[in-house]
Amino acid sequence: MEANVPQTLLEAVQFFNNFENCKAFMVALRWPDGKVLCPRCGSDDVEYLPNAKVFKCYKKHPQQKFSLKVGTIFEDSPIALEKWLPVMWLIVNAKNGISSWEIHRSIGVTQKTAWFMLQRARLAMQNKDASKLSGEIEVDETYIGGAARNMHKDRKRRLLQGKGGGVSGKTGVQGVLERGGQVRTEIMDVPKHGWDLKNNVRKHAEVGSHIFSDEAKAYFGLQAEYVHEFINHAETYVNGNVHTNGLENFWSLLKRGLGGTYVSVEPFHLFRYVDEQAFRYNHRKDMNDADRFVAIMGQIVGKRLTYAEVTGKVGERPLSN
Repeated sequence: MEANVPQTLLEAVQFFNNFENCKAFMVALRWPDGKVLCPRCGSDDVEYLPNAKVFKCYKKHPQQKFSLKVGTIFEDSPIALEKWLPVMWLIVNAKNGISSWEIHRSIGVTQKTAWFMLQRARLAMQNKDASKLSGEIEVDETYIGGAARNMHKDRKRRLLQGKGGGVSGKTGVQGVLERGGQVRTEIMDVPKHGWDLKNNVRKHAEVGSHIFSDEAKAYFGLQAEYVHEFINHAETYVNGNVHTNGLENFWSLLKRGLGGTYVSVEPFHLFRYVDEQAFRYNHRKDMNDADRFVAIMGQIVGKRLTYAEVTGKVGERPLSN
């Protein structure tokens, strides 16, 4: 993109504090050839109205005027781009995430508004790449929920005695990691996850790939389509090239953010936080802070999240990562 891009957080805050810089950046991002198109009809018969800071399309249709936010995750947000863009910089570059309370204190919005801003940002982080992983691939799963040691003894006993044992009441997340490449994640349907786990491997991994997993019975049967080796964690965690340490590292980063930064995440929203960590993990190599910022901003168009959806008042089906 042709617009200047700041290289540090300090530069980003100073640069995007000027609306004209925000405008130049967004125009270069959305319309690289410099010709602004109406997001509602696609016409280039558009004029900028500087006093109102909006564009006007001269084709006859409803809502001829549009701002730079229309057609993006920012649509209908009363928050100015001068605040939105530094928040996008922060969330994509904070290794363990950034809380809504910190955003609230930093940019002067309510905590509730900051929380909604972060949920919109996580929507932009969702990966819709349908290409399959190949080569050496690790598969593993983890369970997210309250630690038994922090529970009341009666609740702990009920959960441990219930179906599912120590994972009862927790939400499962499966990871598929291409060594040296990307990670893909899926929220697990625990009651029937044995079938789902194999299907998710087939969904994300090319046939013939080399699959590494633990001894979970859910992965038995992959040998017909993949080279499948497993490690017995009761004996060792590494046996030559056979291990799942790459995914263990990812789970560590994910849980560090969930437990240390966000503290409490409802299962309904868990997939958003997993998407967030997967985005940062997948953009960790050969990229600086500015590169990651440009990467997430390249995914804001054509996505929309309303407050009714994010609070569960309207049905929303989570998108797989």
